[in-house]
Amino acid sequence: MQSALITFPVHPRQVMQSDYCPQWLTCLPQKQALIQTLNADYCILLPFTHELSMLSAREFMQLLHERYNVCALVIGYDHRFGHNRSEGFEDYCRYGEELGMEIIHATGLIEDGVSISSSLIRGLLKKGEVEKANHYLGYNYYLDGTVVDGFKVGRKLGFPTANLKPSCSDKLIPSTGVYAVYVYVEGKRHVGMLNIGHRPTLSNGTEISIEVNIFDFSDNLYHHSMRIEFVRFIRAEQKFDSLELLVEQLKCDKLSVLSLLGDK
Repeated sequence: MQSALITFPVHPRQVMQSDYCPQWLTCLPQKQALIQTLNADYCILLPFTHELSMLSAREFMQLLHERYNVCALVIGYDHRFGHNRSEGFEDYCRYGEELGMEIIHATGLIEDGVSISSSLIRGLLKKGEVEKANHYLGYNYYLDGTVVDGFKVGRKLGFPTANLKPSCSDKLIPSTGVYAVYVYVEGKRHVGMLNIGHRPTLSNGTEISIEVNIFDFSDNLYHHSMRIEFVRFIRAEQKFDSLELLVEQLKCDKLSVLSLLGDK
């Protein structure tokens, strides 16, 4: 028997509700890369359509059985499918018997009484609790993207920054604040500090910026690809009364990051 993982290329709610923003933990290319590490024989991308959304649970299972020859189906511990998600595991087992498909109920992952789920991890990231989120994920949460032009103010302050434009606009951006991070450029890892926020000392803008100061790095990164891994939340974003006070705080932030991550 061969193994396969079936997933939708886009979130179903994006098909049913065009203005829905899913806040992914992993966008499709990242999800596919993670799936490769699981050694599944196949990754099946099943397009989600309005027509598919109207299928009952039995009709959906029959589609899987006939189109992909699915003979055993593993279902998440709290997962429901089919139109209106009105049926449950006992129904799926009954349909499985009719279709000749074994139905397996995956158990939930619980640690110290906490039920680990994507909703829990999203909530942690939105609060800046990246260490807990990383623990539950099993890897450091990260953003991929391209370095774009910024305001170049950091360079004048002695802390040049690379401004990241995430490659996936629907990926969740952690809470505003300063973070200790690892930065990957052309496969090489660097240490840095990252600010997510509105740059209140320098502007009154409402747009979120993602700026990273990479320690001991001076190469031109404009339009280069970059990955940023979150390691620890350092402090909340704040407005300073002067640029001098901002610079003094940035020096303290750098020392905090170096004491945590060293210089490599």
